[in-house]
This record gives sequence, C-alpha cells and structure tokens, in this order.
Amino acid sequence: MSKSTRSRNQDRARVAAGQDHEVRYEAKKEGVSQKKVKEAVKAVGNSRKKVEDRLDE
Repeated sequence: MSKSTRSRNQDRARVAAGQDHEVRYEAKKEGVSQKKVKEAVKAVGNSRKKVEDRLDE
C-alpha cells in the first residue's frame, strides 16, 4: 500500500540531519557546506523553512 500524499509532503517539509542525502541536497541548494546545514538543523530544528531561513542570514 502506498503512502498518502500528506505524509510525503510532511517528509519534504523536514530536513533530517542524520540523512546524508538530505543534508547534501540542502547544502547544494543553498550553496553552503554540509556542516552549516547540520548546525542550522541543530539550532532551529528540522523544519526545512526554518533551516533555509537560518542559512540565508
């Protein structure tokens, strides 16, 4: 049975710092190092919007 679209959208709204592929993607997208992404997740939580806002500062 497939996942609902709701759970997939919720997954996309998060950055899992333990998932290397997600950290690499976000780092490349924002033009920063993977270390910066992990620091942002640690500081503001795993909300993709909050992480991106933190990296834009």
